[in-house]
Amino acid sequence: MSKTVMEHADASEVFNRDEPYVNWHDETLWFVRQKRDKSSKQLPEWEQLRDAASGIKHYVLSHLDELLISFEQKAKENGVQVHWAANAAEHNEIVLGLLKKHKIDKMVKSKSMLTEECHMNEFLQKNGIEVIDTDLGERIVQLRNEPPSHIVLPAIHLKKKDIGDLFHEHLGTDAGATDPQYLTEAARQHLRDKFLTRRAALTGVNFAVAETGGFVVSTNEGNADMGAHLADIHIACMGFEKIIPKQEHLGVFLRLLARSATGQPITTYSSHFKKPREGQEMHIVIVDNGRSTQLGRKDFRNSLKCIRCGACMNTCPVYRRSGGHSYHNAVAGPIGSILAPNLDMTKNADLPFASTLCGSCSNVCPVKIDIHDQLYKWRQVLAKEGHVPKSKEIGIRAMSTMLAAPRFYQWSGRMGRTVMRAMPFMVNNALNPWYKQRDMPEPPKESFRDWYVRNRKN
Repeated sequence: MSKTVMEHADASEVFNRDEPYVNWHDETLWFVRQKRDKSSKQLPEWEQLRDAASGIKHYVLSHLDELLISFEQKAKENGVQVHWAANAAEHNEIVLGLLKKHKIDKMVKSKSMLTEECHMNEFLQKNGIEVIDTDLGERIVQLRNEPPSHIVLPAIHLKKKDIGDLFHEHLGTDAGATDPQYLTEAARQHLRDKFLTRRAALTGVNFAVAETGGFVVSTNEGNADMGAHLADIHIACMGFEKIIPKQEHLGVFLRLLARSATGQPITTYSSHFKKPREGQEMHIVIVDNGRSTQLGRKDFRNSLKCIRCGACMNTCPVYRRSGGHSYHNAVAGPIGSILAPNLDMTKNADLPFASTLCGSCSNVCPVKIDIHDQLYKWRQVLAKEGHVPKSKEIGIRAMSTMLAAPRFYQWSGRMGRTVMRAMPFMVNNALNPWYKQRDMPEPPKESFRDWYVRNRKN
């Protein structure tokens, strides 16, 4: 496996050194999960909405060619210019070309996980373009020179003190200030000038409607609207899976999105864009970047149903206690662990193993993606393709040999229990990964099989 990035297990170990902080991170995300549960239960038709959304997305994945062509045609009729990008490099070059054409060297950007996936900010900055993230959480992590740790809550890994110290350094706020209202006002004043003076604005796309050629951007801060309505050129970037067939389908997805993400009934702003205002240019960049490959993988194509709500992250016991940055990928958590190996198996082979396979992610997914099943299937693919560490491969083969021989299995169990009782230091040591974070249980006096044989006549 490539060592260009720290693997998830190692990065998690670093994250877990500060136990009180990890506990806080865990509890904060679980609080968001509880809000999701409370909000969803207020809708008697919640499960019907999930079924409908999953069905619509299933149709989309089976009719992408028709829907995308229809969207392009309608968008062009509306006066929007449509661009197609096969990969991240093409996407970045298209955005850079549009900015250079208009001699623009400063741009505001609202939240877009696609541009994070394409590493667009770094690319543009290397080419002399200043990019200002205007989502508050995104701006915070940008000032810290780090990627977002969550697709909906980019700075969820930071406490008020961290942000107060950051704003004191970069925005000149009072030293030691932690009042959220004060810090938010400082950020508002800092960003206001950026909105007023930047001629270009880039947004993501939550939903693109094939029927109308329009698209919807969902935010809680209104920053996408501020940027797009004040700029001379609006660039919207979307993965091709963001398409939905009809305008009426928005009612299904908008009721699911915010409730699944933060427990809100709906995002504060659900902004509909259809055509540029007079004197403005509007561009849409439709990106593949490995999505066609994922679409062709029968076991994994359903991952393209994802609406980026982050519910799977908020519920995942591994994500909550390892942090988003441990996933070394733009999209972290369970869904990211499915998407990342599709882009690069070698680099991301560790991520499908960063899961307990408990199924909680699948239970909360608003579009009913079989996330935990796909994580398990990725493990099988990666093992067959030789993308697992040699130690794990040897261990799996040894277990396979033992499990295939009942007598050997029974003997090994008895030996293991004897060793654990007589020489506990053989398992209670730093070489046992389980022992690092846990107290090992007392070994049972007998196996279940022995107990069953002894008691089955009773």
